[in-house]
Amino acid sequence: MFGAEKGEADRLDGKDLVIGIVQARFNESITNALAQACRAELVALGVADKEIDHVFVPGALEVPVALQAMAEKGGYDALVALGCIIRGETYHFELVANESAAGVTRIGLDYHLPIANAILTTENLEQAIARQVDKGRDAARVAVEMANLLERL
Repeated sequence: MFGAEKGEADRLDGKDLVIGIVQARFNESITNALAQACRAELVALGVADKEIDHVFVPGALEVPVALQAMAEKGGYDALVALGCIIRGETYHFELVANESAAGVTRIGLDYHLPIANAILTTENLEQAIARQVDKGRDAARVAVEMANLLERL
């Protein structure tokens, strides 16, 4: 079986990878925690700090266009989308959550580039706080694993 050929250590080897991170500033305390956890995990997986390109955008709806610019620039093995959308009293939550997720997915498919989507969509601030570190780490692991998978395919 092809997927079973490599162990976890090989799948999660970030050595020689170049990773781009796009971080939304809206709900910045959450997105900063996501980014800190993501960067720390990338480095722990072997990605050199100088090989992590980290940019900021105003909010989750702007994340896809920055991902697209990075994909067009080239040179990245994987990208990471970081943001936080917390439900409010209007339909705006659904619009931002759905459109940002669709945009992130479309960029990955259009450019054949793995993108770890860690744009949190939560009901309240407490849920966002509870997820910020684990989802940041998860995004790093997804980016590295998928970069290695696509390299093998």
